[in-house]
Amino acid sequence: MASKNDSTANQTSSTNDDARTELTAQVEDLLNTLSNKFAGVSSEIFAKMDEMSRRLDNLEAQLKENKDKKSGSS
Repeated sequence: MASKNDSTANQTSSTNDDARTELTAQVEDLLNTLSNKFAGVSSEIFAKMDEMSRRLDNLEAQLKENKDKKSGSS
């Protein structure tokens, strides 16, 4: 009878180990997915910030140019 209990305990332990392994794999997969999405969003944000910076630089140059034209024609 003791060997039957040992066998049941080993099966339960094996099932728990399998469940932990599967859960660990799923959590790692989820973390990798979230990391990839975060990297993508970060790249998009930096690209938009670079574009905004470029546009602001152009606007600043145009305003300076207009100011210089008005100062020169006065």
